[in-house]
Amino acid sequence: HVQLVESGGGSVQAGGSLRLSCLASRSTTKIERMAWFRQAPGKEREGLATIRSDGILAYKEFVRGRFTISGDIAKNTIYLEMTNLEPEDTAMYYCAADPKWAASLTWSLSTSDFTYWGQGTQVTVS
Repeated sequence: HVQLVESGGGSVQAGGSLRLSCLASRSTTKIERMAWFRQAPGKEREGLATIRSDGILAYKEFVRGRFTISGDIAKNTIYLEMTNLEPEDTAMYYCAADPKWAASLTWSLSTSDFTYWGQGTQVTVS
C-alpha cells in the first residue's frame, strides 16, 4: 500500500495560518489524485481540497479563498496552506491518495473515492 505522512499541524490563534505537508512513499502504485480532509470530534470526515496528477484543483466552497492546495503528485508531495483560521477549523487533518482516474472523479471530495490515508495531523485554533 501507499504510505502517507502528514506534518505541519499545531496550535494557532484565530486569524493565524498553518502550512500542512503530505509525503507519499515511493511504490509501484501510480497516484492519480490526492486530497486533504478533516474530522472534528463528533463530526463526519469532510473533504477540503483535491489535486489531480494533471494539476486540476477543486475546493470545498467553505474553504475557498482561505485554503490553498498545491504540490506535485509526480514528486509525491502536496501541501495545504491555511490562512485566517477560525476555531471551527479545529480538527484532525488527513491526507488521502488514490490511483483511480476517471472524469467522474475529477472534483471528488468523498472519502469513498480515496484508497490510502495518512495518520492525520492535529490543528487546534483558539
